[in-house]
Amino acid sequence: MRTPLKWFTFIFLAFWQFSLAQTKTKTRTLPPQQLENIQLQIYLDQQHFGPGVLDGKPGKYTRMAIEAYNQKFGFGPKDETAVRAAAKAKVTRIFAIATVPTAAKNFVNPNLPSDKRRDLQALEKQLSYRSLTEFMAERYHTTEDILIAINGYSKMKNLKLRSPIRVPNVKPFLIENLSNGKGYKSDSDLSRRWVVVDTQKNQLRIFEARFKKVTPQEKEKAPAKAMIVADDYEPWDESQARLIAAFPITPGKKKFIHYGEWKIKNAIEFPTWRYDKSLLKTGVRSKEYLDIPAGPNNPVGVLWLGLTKSGIGIHGTNSPRTIGRATSSGCIRMANWDVVHVPKYARPGSTVIIK
Repeated sequence: MRTPLKWFTFIFLAFWQFSLAQTKTKTRTLPPQQLENIQLQIYLDQQHFGPGVLDGKPGKYTRMAIEAYNQKFGFGPKDETAVRAAAKAKVTRIFAIATVPTAAKNFVNPNLPSDKRRDLQALEKQLSYRSLTEFMAERYHTTEDILIAINGYSKMKNLKLRSPIRVPNVKPFLIENLSNGKGYKSDSDLSRRWVVVDTQKNQLRIFEARFKKVTPQEKEKAPAKAMIVADDYEPWDESQARLIAAFPITPGKKKFIHYGEWKIKNAIEFPTWRYDKSLLKTGVRSKEYLDIPAGPNNPVGVLWLGLTKSGIGIHGTNSPRTIGRATSSGCIRMANWDVVHVPKYARPGSTVIIK
């Protein structure tokens, strides 16, 4: 028979074990306002109005995404009422459980040389992610810090293939679906759209002409494609256009920016990068360069859209957190999860206006 002291000890140990179990399984969370902001960012991201990384800390790029969203749907530029209401209605789960895919083993190399050793990087077969945490952060459009905050440092440090973790509830960036050197051809509809690169706002917007209003009788007589352009439409007039999508960008250094009107010349997945110190410093090509292999940690990211201006393009990046915060040498950088959407909206032949 247990004495009162033994009963007390028994109850205390049982309660302690229960509390420990609860602590181990307790869902980690973030402050309410940060959660609400991540919910908003997820919604904007899924509508293809890129807010930047999903971190719940809305700044310039989330505000610009809201403005672009409001422009498309006819709300006041800075009014957040409608978009936040839509976010709450559509994004009912802020986080989801995702499993580290086995395909990740093909894209992770913990021993990848640093960016200071381009000579060693040139010898690699691929510029992979340096960890599974980096892989999963980019896959779900967020940062390693956020994944650590909602999963715990220990879990992310010891992450393995097939491990389940919490992630922002977005459609994942499926790097395994890209192919080395795959190109995109022009398209009769998509190549008519145009891309505006605003180097002051650090935003890229994609437009198409508004549909002309026609009577039912006219619609029966004429094919749809013949009615895309309004009678008073002038090429590249944003006021007479339909906004399709918008994404944050980092433009080139001012002295290297090539303002004006160009065309998309090509669009290629998993491009290699010509590392030329002279080009980076002066904007002039030299004969001394290194070919840096393709991969998510290649400085031009996972997609290259070359323009008709030689050497200039729209491309991905190996550092999505610096989008909008650092200047490239002459090209337009986007997050990898954003740049892969561009060929869905604009193709070779599309006009690009850099202003």
